[in-house]
Amino acid sequence: MTVIPRTRRAALVSAVCTLVVSGLGLTGCSEDPDEGTNGVGKLEPAKIQSTTKAAATTADTVRLSGAVVSNGKTYRLDMRLKEDGGTGSVTSEGSTFRLLKVDEHLFLKADKDFWDHQDSGKDGEEHDDSETAAADKLDGMYVKVPTGDPAYKRFSGFTDKDVLLNSLLTLHGTLSTDGHHEQSGTRTIRITGDQGSGGTLDVSLEGTPYPLRLVRAGDAGTILLTDWGKNFTLEEPDEKSVVDYGKQLPTS
Repeated sequence: MTVIPRTRRAALVSAVCTLVVSGLGLTGCSEDPDEGTNGVGKLEPAKIQSTTKAAATTADTVRLSGAVVSNGKTYRLDMRLKEDGGTGSVTSEGSTFRLLKVDEHLFLKADKDFWDHQDSGKDGEEHDDSETAAADKLDGMYVKVPTGDPAYKRFSGFTDKDVLLNSLLTLHGTLSTDGHHEQSGTRTIRITGDQGSGGTLDVSLEGTPYPLRLVRAGDAGTILLTDWGKNFTLEEPDEKSVVDYGKQLPTS
């Protein structure tokens, strides 16, 4: 048996209704797109945005995946976040590194090529022997990032649930709704800022009204938000897997 997706089914029903109604000279044939939903689709756009932000804030966990463009750089994220930290990977400029934050302790794990790239970042200048040795030592190890190091502020934001959600879940300009859609099989209501130029956000119409898909304003990336409320364990790596450089990394 062929299963017709909900949005297609709704369109077919609407088309059939139109034909029947026009043929019989009747009025009032339609399917309520919000039937059986959580009712968020009937709210004003601003209320939908505040409702989904509240749902996101109170959720224990979430997974963010996709691309974020910031300061001219594209970061590809796959992060699992909770109130006391997060874990996952970030890819930027061809380099991938892993981040792990447990409470206030931030760890970064990458291969030798990543650290070579960091050390030679200024106009491709060559390494000296100490830089090469440092890159070798850091290869495949968790580096405990000192709280006073510039890298701590730069990277810890990727592991902070509230910081990321507050910065991402804001549409710019005049809010409006852009119809009913589906995201990975879940019915959604879409809201936009300035008809899409200020970003778009798909909000679940099933169960808790979590945000499920965000297209950021100004072509600044698309993020999927999944695994809401699915618990996972955060643990610091064992001592043998950690390099602690004290107050500052070799190259920040």
